[in-house]
Amino acid sequence: MPWRETCMEQERESFVLAVLGGEMAMSRLCAVWGISRSNGYKWLRRYQESGRAGLRDRSRAPQHHGRAMPAEVTELLMELRRRRPHWGPRKLRVLLGREHPQWVVPAASTIGDLLRRHGLSLPRSSRRRRLAGEGGRGVQAGAPNAVWCADFKGHFRTRDGARCDPLTISDGYSRYLIDCHLVARLTTVAVRERFLRAFAEHGMPEAIHTDNGVPFAGSGVAGLSRLTVEWVKAGITLERSRPGHPQDNGRHERMHRTLKAETASPPATDRVEQQRRFDRFRAEYNCERPHQALGQLTPAALYQPSARRWPARLEDPWYDADHQVRRVRREGAIKWRGQAVFISEALSGELLGIRELPWGDYLVRFANLELGLIRPGESRLRRLRAHTRLHPDAALLLPQLSSIYPV
Repeated sequence: MPWRETCMEQERESFVLAVLGGEMAMSRLCAVWGISRSNGYKWLRRYQESGRAGLRDRSRAPQHHGRAMPAEVTELLMELRRRRPHWGPRKLRVLLGREHPQWVVPAASTIGDLLRRHGLSLPRSSRRRRLAGEGGRGVQAGAPNAVWCADFKGHFRTRDGARCDPLTISDGYSRYLIDCHLVARLTTVAVRERFLRAFAEHGMPEAIHTDNGVPFAGSGVAGLSRLTVEWVKAGITLERSRPGHPQDNGRHERMHRTLKAETASPPATDRVEQQRRFDRFRAEYNCERPHQALGQLTPAALYQPSARRWPARLEDPWYDADHQVRRVRREGAIKWRGQAVFISEALSGELLGIRELPWGDYLVRFANLELGLIRPGESRLRRLRAHTRLHPDAALLLPQLSSIYPV
């Protein structure tokens, strides 16, 4: 017990003993000790009830808080937390208000205190949070289907040892999880099938953002693969993260963290059960789980399918009259000025447009993509530097072209 409290207790005990000894009248003793008569009678009563322990200071906190959380609300919040062990106070608050709109919903901070008292809240990571706009380019999507984000969640194994490679596709604006499915192999055929299903159900986006891995990208010119060549022919713009910069696709990567926590920690018994977990997660993520960045709305509340449909037949790109056209041979080369110029095996069978620039070089294009330059007298394609795009009117970029020629 602190020294000050011990002295106060001794003083009060001396006062009470003097009163009980009849040395003076109560009023006279209160005057000598410098306390009011009501305090004097209070200490006497407490001593008679509890002995010396009654002379200690008591907490002034109210025993019953007038605005305390009702017991039924507390019990329901605990039940919601057990049903949604990965949801935080903000999301539980939205769910409580959604299921019981007639109740006064506690603040998120109050719900957080409740979870901590019952040991149901994990401490936050000490990792520094990245501020909005700090680092990375990010995907800027102003409407549903402006940009889809696609990637493979890092592979893992189910408890029977089977390898799992989930392909995920999400809408960059609404965070709507379009697809989350295990593919047998990371091949163009398997991934193409999943995307065709997504296009059939949701329509086509304006652009698709991916990383630089197979089968979304290749090592050839413009990083094209057989899969992305089809996307370009269908009118889909390609967007890619910079190598070594996963934050460029940060929204999708954040979804992967939630996906892993709720479906693969620990993994399921086998691939069939794992896919069932993915299906349940997708339904809950889209239609039930409120999203803080969306104002606690669900992705399904903001998403709507695209009116753009995947064409029944992929037509050859169209080029202006000032372009010469060449068909890429099976081995990936074109015939140009009597010589074979290698372009890319990913473009075999595709039609290219070649335009002469004012200074004599030739700009090689595939649809709306500038692939590189062929100089007079040379039989090779000079690639443009990564992430460089040319304006259709190349004459406007005369000062810039000199900086993008490979050394």
